[in-house]
Amino acid sequence: MAAGTRTDPWRLVTAPGSSEYTMYRDPGTDPPALVCQVGSTTLRYHLRAVEDLHAWLLEQGDWVPLGAADENKPAPDGSVESWGRDPANPAGGWYGLRHGYRGRFGMYLPPLLEALGLAELTHEKRNNKVRALPPS
Repeated sequence: MAAGTRTDPWRLVTAPGSSEYTMYRDPGTDPPALVCQVGSTTLRYHLRAVEDLHAWLLEQGDWVPLGAADENKPAPDGSVESWGRDPANPAGGWYGLRHGYRGRFGMYLPPLLEALGLAELTHEKRNNKVRALPPS
């Protein structure tokens, strides 16, 4: 498995298998970030999102819809996307750090959790779900 660094990023695929992208940790930024490169677009999320999302999914105890949506569109209630924007989450709101590109949390974070062995995903054409795997 890749190291998740700028020079050795994780190579991931969205849940439906329709898009490839890379992610890596950038702990030297303020705040520390996960950098997501999708084609020529760069998205940034709080680095703590991996641990926070896994903990939240464990609390849910079952499958949760991804609900991926752009920043300017509403996220479905109860979805990973809506939790990633919720002022009550551990980050106090948006996990996305780049204004205008803060959405799509439900699209890009769950495949990383799956690659890290923290979650499992469905891989349908649409309406995918994720559930946490217990820590080993």
